[in-house]
Formats: sequence, structure tokens, C-alpha cells
Amino acid sequence: MSKENVLCGLDIGSTKIRTIIVKKEYDSSQYLVVGVGESLSYGIRKGTMVDFEETVSSISESLEKAERMSGVQINHAVVSIGGTHISSQNSKGVIAVSRADGEVSSQDVERVIEAARAVSLPVNREILHIIPKNFIVDGQQGIKDPIGMNGMRLEVDAHIIEGGTHFIKNISRCTEQAGIEVDALVLSPLAAAKAILDKRQKELGVALVDIGGGTCGLAVFEEGDLIHSQILPVGAEHITNDLAIGLRTSIDTAERIKLDFGFANAAEVSEREEVNLSKVDSEEEGVVRKKEIAQIIEARAREIFVMVNKELKKIGKSGKLPAGVVFSGGGAKMPGLVDVAKRELKLPSQIGFPAGFKGMVDKIDDPAFATCCGLVIWGDEEVGTGESKGKSINFDSFKNVFGKVRNWSQRFLP
Repeated sequence: MSKENVLCGLDIGSTKIRTIIVKKEYDSSQYLVVGVGESLSYGIRKGTMVDFEETVSSISESLEKAERMSGVQINHAVVSIGGTHISSQNSKGVIAVSRADGEVSSQDVERVIEAARAVSLPVNREILHIIPKNFIVDGQQGIKDPIGMNGMRLEVDAHIIEGGTHFIKNISRCTEQAGIEVDALVLSPLAAAKAILDKRQKELGVALVDIGGGTCGLAVFEEGDLIHSQILPVGAEHITNDLAIGLRTSIDTAERIKLDFGFANAAEVSEREEVNLSKVDSEEEGVVRKKEIAQIIEARAREIFVMVNKELKKIGKSGKLPAGVVFSGGGAKMPGLVDVAKRELKLPSQIGFPAGFKGMVDKIDDPAFATCCGLVIWGDEEVGTGESKGKSINFDSFKNVFGKVRNWSQRFLP
């Protein structure tokens, strides 16, 4: 019987904390979902921690639910990180090939990526990810895997994602306080992209927009490479707040109205349809038009897309991504959102769902679980967990090059 590897993804969001536990046979490409846990997130606001103990309690609750369902005790996980403290920049590394015969080795790849890491950072910032986009050998550009090639000069164009040191340490400490060793911290939209984007989409050019509760994550890919990433300071909670103010209701009532009657495309909502607030909450009274609800939601959705388009303009990709925009996160489930996105971004748009999983797929067949599922894939492909954790990775592909280099470079993090 094939041996199994147990992997865990822990998505720490602003409104929900989600845990997924999977088993994967070493000779299989599919992940068997055996446990899923979800809890309300009380200690996180807009992607950053505001209450240590509340966060630990919420993480523990989510983990406990997943462990109870799976019958497996978890002591390590790949964990998501977000928040507006995240920023990114591009960097270039250059080295001389070390071998006398000019053949590029894995050590040369490690050295050139470490050279790209030499960027100026404030004392309160640290690097989360160094993602090579392509390599250059003696002026030949667009190389994905230079190992085995011959040359004298090796260069790399890399995308560096950084975050606030205290935010990173707080998330790590909270997770460890809940009894979980952090295998890796992964930016939320990067993890979501692992679960819902395929190779062809990344090659053609695609933007992943992860709409969370407090923030919105953006990751743009082209020719298979991550070319831009950003965390935007708006999310689904802002829609709830807008409804509470616009309809003059409590936050809880506004949230229920959003979930039960929300629609992002006001043009498709009849003027005659109404919602009796007393049926939503017995303490509320009055009647509101569904059209008004949709107008409030659409205004905030358009603001999000204006911000996304602004980021695309920065890199010259506004309206120029053939694979369009793929949405993930709980906020992506808003009816009518895709139609508004097509109109505002002038790009093909769709909602993404996790792929490559079996078992309890009914519990994760949801864009809200995209990040969680992606964390599991990240742990399997880029880090190695369970019995495989810490083993060397064969440099058979660029993906494995990145995985090994990332593990190696983490030893130099502050």
C-alpha cells in the first residue's frame, strides 16, 4: 500500500479562519480531503492582527473542527498571510557562473537569487517570497530553468514580496501558540492561484482577484510568471458597512441583507422588488427596495475594480489579459459581480473553484476555500511537509528550482 502524506492549510482571514486537512499518496497527483474546519475570526481586522488571544482562540477552534472531522492530529501547517502591510517590488540578480566549464549548477541558481534578494529594506520589513520570473544566460533572455546550460554570466529577474516584521512574527506566534508549527507563510492570492488557475491561463495572462473580508488580494500572471502582486485595502466587509449606513440598519442586519438579497448589478434589479426589514430582523422595521441595495453594493464593487484596474495600468496590462480575471474569496460569491467586472475591467471574468481534490469536495467547492486549498498544494510542491519536510528537492523543473531556493533562502531571513 502506498504511503500517505498528511498536509494542512490554515487560512487566517479577516472574517473567517479556515482549515483543510488532506491526505496524498506519494504516487498520486490528487489530494484527498479528510477534514475541514471554519471559525469566525475575531482577532483580525483588514488582514492584520488586533487581538492576540482572540486570534489564537479562533485558530484553535478552526483546527479542532478539522481534526475532529478527520481523526488526524495536526502539528504543522502552511499558513496564509495578507494585510495592507504587504508590498512588492522587482529585483535583478547577477553573478558569474562558478564552474570552470561554464555549466550552470543549482548552486549558481541559489546564488543569483540570493543576489536578487539584496534590496534595501527598512529595519521593520522582511522578505516573504523571492519569486524568479526568468533567467538570463550571457544575454539570452526568457530562460525558465538555466541548470545545465553553458555561459559565463547568470542573471535573474525576480519578484520580491515583503511584509512588516511585527505582522509576520505575530501571525507566526499566534499559530505556534495554537500548537501548530508554521511550515511556510504564503501570501493569500498566491495560494489561491495555486488552487484555481491552470498553466494555460498563467501563460496567456490572467489576474487573480481574491476578495476577502477586509482586503482584496491581486496576483497577475503572464507567460507563466507572477509579474505583479498587491493587497488592496477594501473587501466584502466594506459592502456590509455601506449597507448598514445606507439602509440605517445594524451591522448584523446589513450582513444578512447582503447574503440573502445582495446583487452587484443594479441594472438587472426591478424597481418594484422590496425587502421587509422586520422579516430579516424582528427589531428592525420598514421596507427597502432591492434596487437600492444593489446600487449600494455596485458602488463598492466598482470602487474595487477601479483599484484593480489602476494596478493593471501600472504594469501596462489594463484590458490586455487574454485569460481575463478570475475571482476567489468569500466576496466573489456576490451575484452579479462578474457582470460588473466585465463592464468595468473590460476583460473576461469568472469565479474560480478549487480543482484537483477528492473526498469531501462538497465542503470545499467554494471560492472561499481557494486560499486554503492552495496552501495545501503549496506545502506539497514548494515546501514539503510531514515525512517529506526537509528533504532535498530534485531540480527537474523551474517549479522545483523555486521550491528548493525558497527553503534555502529562508535560512537567511531575520
